[in-house]
Amino acid sequence: MKYVSRDRNLLKYAVDFRHTPVLEVEAGESFTLETEDAPSGTYRTLDDAQSLLDAWYLNYSPPMSNPVTGPVYIKGAEPGDTLVVSIDHIVLDTQAATYWRPGHRPLGDSLRWLDLSKPTLVIGRIQNGEVLMEEAATWEEGKVKRHPLGLRVRESPFIGTIAVAPEREVESTGLGQGSWGGNMDVRDICPGTRVFLPCYHHGALLYVGDVHACQGDTEFYGTAMEVRSAVTLHCEVVKGRRFPFVRLEKDASIVSLACARPLEEAVWRASVQLMEWLVSDYGCSQRTAYLLLGVNPDYRVNVYQMAPIGKLQYTAGAELCKTCLPAPALSENPPAKMDSSNRHE
Repeated sequence: MKYVSRDRNLLKYAVDFRHTPVLEVEAGESFTLETEDAPSGTYRTLDDAQSLLDAWYLNYSPPMSNPVTGPVYIKGAEPGDTLVVSIDHIVLDTQAATYWRPGHRPLGDSLRWLDLSKPTLVIGRIQNGEVLMEEAATWEEGKVKRHPLGLRVRESPFIGTIAVAPEREVESTGLGQGSWGGNMDVRDICPGTRVFLPCYHHGALLYVGDVHACQGDTEFYGTAMEVRSAVTLHCEVVKGRRFPFVRLEKDASIVSLACARPLEEAVWRASVQLMEWLVSDYGCSQRTAYLLLGVNPDYRVNVYQMAPIGKLQYTAGAELCKTCLPAPALSENPPAKMDSSNRHE
């Protein structure tokens, strides 16, 4: 199996079609990418809390954070196609880090929550399917202070940033999002999920990084449990078809994603794009698709990311169980024409 090791010279901080591919693979061929954590490996011990205010990666605009590994050139992918990325395995490092600084919203400047205005670092130990958080470290009065925590949460790894190179623009890996993917922090981009990404360049040019050991919905204070990893993937190509935005297929459901501000705009876009999916691939009429979202208790809206960081948009997902769908997916076929002969009432 082809393997790309974690190498600072191979890490990228922009999604750019001009980067030289780090790997070239056939469609269907499995490969593994090692990834760095979002703070670029800066925080490895609690004593590193002293660097929270002046970490080297903060001295750039945009910051040199959220590195990705890539691009990977997938043979046969062309502009106008869709790249289907299957996530086979995610192997995590033995530790991860989460942190916040003064000014981090939503509570970093709160008078009521004064403890949250202190630069804080937590190192999580990963073992036996859990993330153990024994202590937090704060940087106060010129020294590191430690505070007992005794917390543990279940390990739930996923890829925070996955993208193909956009058509023309160059986007920051930390703040960039679009139909081509980006920093979306979607907990469902995990082993067993297929990610559908529109292609804009020959070879698709796939980037992967920002793996999280665990995260709550919305990524409440803007940082998850950030971790190094080794991600194993394989890709397929759907020829001659390109979707309006990123889509996911899970074992039991389909999810249409959207990134926008305000949050309700992201929800509406994801929902309308899910309706379009139902019409084009499942033979639904517009009326049926509307009803499936409006009255079906198995329709869900997920708020994956709502971190108020720079120009980062909010990521929502409109999800529908496969048991609610009127016909098997036609994801390998061209979109169906929206006429009365191909509709279920």
